Amino acid sequence: MANRPVFIPTKRRPYYEMVGVDFSFNPGFSVTQKQKNIIALHEAYKKGQDGEILEISSKSLQPEGVALSAFNLQTFIPSLNCRVPVECVYQGSKVFEHGGPYTDLYLKTPREAKKDLRLQHSGQMIAFCYEGENCDTYPVTCFYDWLYIRALIENPDIAQHLLKYDAFTDIEFNPNKSINCQARAAAIYLSLYKSGLTAFVDRFSDFKVLFM
Repeated sequence: MANRPVFIPTKRRPYYEMVGVDFSFNPGFSVTQKQKNIIALHEAYKKGQDGEILEISSKSLQPEGVALSAFNLQTFIPSLNCRVPVECVYQGSKVFEHGGPYTDLYLKTPREAKKDLRLQHSGQMIAFCYEGENCDTYPVTCFYDWLYIRALIENPDIAQHLLKYDAFTDIEFNPNKSINCQARAAAIYLSLYKSGLTAFVDRFSDFKVLFM
C-alpha cells in the first residue's frame, strides 16, 4: 500500500485541500507501472468522493494532464523573447549562498535543468531571482506556484481543461520527500480563477499576499 495526496480547490486560503489516499502500489520505475499507480490512486479516491479527477504529469493517461506538466507547460521570458518550460525557469531562478541564478538553465531541457550539478553544490538556497525581481523562499511553495499559475494564465487554451475537473494528482509527488507539486498549483489556479483573483498573479509580491 501507498499513500499519495489528492488536491481539491477551495474558496479559502491556501486555496486547496490536500486529501491523503491509500491505494495498492505497483512497484517499478517504468511508465506502465506509474500509470497503474495513477489508475489505482484515482479509483481509490473515487470510492469516497464524487467528481472528475485529473493526473497532471508527463505520465498522465489524459492528454491534457501531459500538456499541463511543468516539463511541458511553457511560460514567456521577456529578456529572452521566447517561451520555455516552467520547470526550467524554476530551476534556473534559484539563488544560492555561492551562486545563481543559473539562468542558462532556462534554455536546457527540463531534465537537464533539474539535474544540473550546480544546484547541488552551491550551498544553501536563499532566494529566487526572476527577470530582475528578487523573490524570497517563504511561503515555501509560493514561487513555484506563482510561476506555474502565470504560465496557465498565458496559456488559456491549456488552462481551460482544468475547468472540467474537481481534483488533481501528481503521481511523482510524495509530500514526505518533495515540496513543490504541479497538481497543487493547478488546484490553486482553479480556486483563484473561480474567485476572480487572478489579477494577483501579475507580480510575485502581490501573489504572495494571498497566502500570508
